[in-house]
Amino acid sequence: MPALPSWLTEPLWDQFAVLLPERPEYHPDHPLGCHRRRISERIVFDKMLQLLRFGCSYEAIADTTCSATTIRSRHDEWIRLGVFARLKQIALDA
Repeated sequence: MPALPSWLTEPLWDQFAVLLPERPEYHPDHPLGCHRRRISERIVFDKMLQLLRFGCSYEAIADTTCSATTIRSRHDEWIRLGVFARLKQIALDA
């Protein structure tokens, strides 16, 4: 069961996805030229919505689609990229 209804999450995702940089499916610098696929930004976004909605830990939200480590590292990456700061500014300007 999703944390929020799709009529609410779809517009949120559309606005959030515009702020994210384009990423390749595989890491281009991997020494073997291949590796596991990057977990999609959408899956991690949905996991973060669950964190906000239910107020639980990364470990409680993690499952076979996305690990707690991935959620945490993507959250940190998005902070470093300034995605949340830009999102806050958009909300304040609206």
